[in-house]
Amino acid sequence: MTTTTDLVSYEDALASYDPVMGLEVHVELGTATKMFCGCSTALGAEPNTQTCPTCLGMPGALPVVNATGVESAIKIGLALHCEIAEWCRFARKNYFYPDMPKNFQTSQYDEPIAFNGYLDVQLEDGETFRVEIERAHMEEDTGKSTHVGGATGRIHGASHSLLDYNRAGIPLIEIVTKPITGAGERAPEVAKAYVRELRELIRALGVSEARMEMGQMRCDVNLSLMRKDADKFGTRSETKNVNSLRSVERAARFEIQRHAAVLNGGGTVIQETRHFHEDTGSTTSGRVKEEAEDYRYFPEPDLVPVAPSREWVEEIRAALPELPLVRRTRLLTEWGISATEMQAILNAGALDLIVATIDAGADAASARKWWMGELARAANESGKAPDELSITPAQVARVTELVAKGDLNDKLARQVIEGVLAGEGTPDEVVDKRGLKVVSDEGALTAAVDEAIAGNPAIADKIRGGKVAAAGALVGAVMKATRGQADAARVKELILEKLGVEG
Repeated sequence: MTTTTDLVSYEDALASYDPVMGLEVHVELGTATKMFCGCSTALGAEPNTQTCPTCLGMPGALPVVNATGVESAIKIGLALHCEIAEWCRFARKNYFYPDMPKNFQTSQYDEPIAFNGYLDVQLEDGETFRVEIERAHMEEDTGKSTHVGGATGRIHGASHSLLDYNRAGIPLIEIVTKPITGAGERAPEVAKAYVRELRELIRALGVSEARMEMGQMRCDVNLSLMRKDADKFGTRSETKNVNSLRSVERAARFEIQRHAAVLNGGGTVIQETRHFHEDTGSTTSGRVKEEAEDYRYFPEPDLVPVAPSREWVEEIRAALPELPLVRRTRLLTEWGISATEMQAILNAGALDLIVATIDAGADAASARKWWMGELARAANESGKAPDELSITPAQVARVTELVAKGDLNDKLARQVIEGVLAGEGTPDEVVDKRGLKVVSDEGALTAAVDEAIAGNPAIADKIRGGKVAAAGALVGAVMKATRGQADAARVKELILEKLGVEG
């Protein structure tokens, strides 16, 4: 097992070697049925209840291609600036493992539906890096193995394994990059940025929720090192099924350090699959990596070729939504914010929520303020993503409207949001139940101001003497007396009027 003692420092690794990456991302499509049969893809069903003779590979059962799956593949290919094949077909990828009931996977090999594209990604400092795409092809997912009785949840050490074939046959798109070179020390950052940008693109297309924590999108990180004076790539390792953006970056970084340690010690890097461990940020060996010929690919005899008409492809192209990078560039200008601020919004997972809040009637500054402030804090404290909070963009927009009308101040608005998150109802219902409205009655405010002045004669004298800043203490007294429900700006005006001082 590789441990941190087997590593060289990241800086030393980059001083001698250039990293070369290849990223393979599997995206589970959000179709209603599986790729080659009519079984449901809905989550949460009892194990092995969403299966049929076709997805279980029973003799005589014949597959039929899911048209929505093909359309989704074309959408992804076009969004990645790929060429779309006029004619392509499926192949059988043969391997024997319990989670593949047919003992082969229906995939695409040398004739993918989309190929030769690119995706521009933005790094943390706003720099754009182009990642070239080799191919995007259609295939099906495997079943799920649960290894029982071991300490690690893996097959080694387990007493037995359970198999659930509900997932077998769910449509997948595999997106494979060309070798990524020239990233240097930023290679791990490029990997993370690429997967993040790809996730945003997939979601914008509406073909998948692409939730990595649910396995709907996962990344295989291929990495090799080449010496500075070399003219060919080194031997690669493939870290399988990495399921978070942070982990993609950590896996790439760890493998750079591990490869460098092996090479510096005079060893040979083994071409193998590896497992990433979230707890330690390290990888361990899986199995020696097969080459393509080991899978004995051959054309799938039970499926006709896929030949999307050019008219259909152009219809799909014309209906594509605004792509994420284009959208962010536009919003950055419209909102008048910096690239750093936009990056913070992306990192918080709040961009779509802010846009939806603006669409519901809020101004851009207010929408950003609440999602990046109070609601980001609530998400962090609850361990949820912002879009998992029990408040909608429309409700946040209503809170901003109440603030703009003067019915709420920021302090009261925070209490309203707290009530909505706690399940106490809509913003208006929380306002009514908790009695959270700004005191706007001039008589009540004047009485509270008079009381504050009478109770703090020394401060009042300072204000009369020209120290206007001292009015803050009296404003605070009035706010306390009104339980924070007074309009602070109006309170200050009244105080200065009473004391005969110009603001």
